[in-house]
Amino acid sequence: MKLSDFDYNLPKELIAQYPSNVRDASRLLVLDRKNESIVHKKFSQILEYFNPADLLVLNNTKVLPARVFGIREKTGAKIEFLLIKKEGGTFSVMAKPAKKFQIGENIVFGENNGALYAKIVDKNKIVFERGNPDEIYKLGTMPLPPYIKRKNEELDFERYQTVFAEKNGSIAAPTAGLHFTKELLEKIRDKGVESVYVTLHVGTGTFKPVKVEDVAKHKMEPEYFAVNGETMEKIAQAKKNGGRIFAVGTTSCRVIETMAELPIVHDLSPVTHSGFTNLFIYPGYIFKAVDCLLTNFHLPKTTLFMLVCAFCAAGASTSGGAGMELIKRAYQEAIEEKYRFYSYGDAMLIV
Repeated sequence: MKLSDFDYNLPKELIAQYPSNVRDASRLLVLDRKNESIVHKKFSQILEYFNPADLLVLNNTKVLPARVFGIREKTGAKIEFLLIKKEGGTFSVMAKPAKKFQIGENIVFGENNGALYAKIVDKNKIVFERGNPDEIYKLGTMPLPPYIKRKNEELDFERYQTVFAEKNGSIAAPTAGLHFTKELLEKIRDKGVESVYVTLHVGTGTFKPVKVEDVAKHKMEPEYFAVNGETMEKIAQAKKNGGRIFAVGTTSCRVIETMAELPIVHDLSPVTHSGFTNLFIYPGYIFKAVDCLLTNFHLPKTTLFMLVCAFCAAGASTSGGAGMELIKRAYQEAIEEKYRFYSYGDAMLIV
């Protein structure tokens, strides 16, 4: 398939700059693939779509305050860093503005006696030479995506994090999970639907732009995931009992499908299985475990949008190109109905 197949036009005013006032008060577009219907709900009404035998799979990754500002010791100019990956005192980073990123230069973070000093040692790496590198996150803010055109605010520390976040490691939120409240999760449990957790730390792989016209040639950057055998056993049991697997977000979906492709899925011990996945899901992919997908609305020409297109096409009453047309019709209707798009936007449930 061609990259241009995954393009669409979105008015800029529909890109959400703030979250909804209440998490589960956001809107929910429900797309039924079999009868090709679209209905509009409040997110709290997602409760209507669960059956007692179903299983809800959530990504419990926690977003690190990975956006930090340092001062060039030589010039005093400010430089922004996104801390992508930590290995001891060495961090893989993205710098802004990139032209100020000069190898061998010293960067100061913080002030006075508590200052941390790092040296730029490579095009995308800094090494802390003075101070505890773990302290750097105390100086950071939440790494909001670049299409949110405002400064970070205090509310972002809470709202750019799911209520079930537990495992530190992401540089972006698993945004489909942002709509859940603890009260809504309790109501889902009261309906007989169990929730289980997987971990996928969102890194550059999720957001790496596709630069080839033939999407099959795109290579995903590996991202860390973890899931225990008990969770896989519950997924298998739910399927056996006729329940559906609800994946919350593309990240949970990729973890489940990664495990479904491995022989180790048959090991139902409580041991945690972890590793790195570079699973790239685009139309033509055969889903092995996920039955329903909850997701936000994604940027055009991204691997996230391609995954959603693949899921829609896989379960549509008419497959292939017709399935692609169905997801595009849903997006167009969301635009016409003025849904809020992207990370702080509204949600879509595909059943």
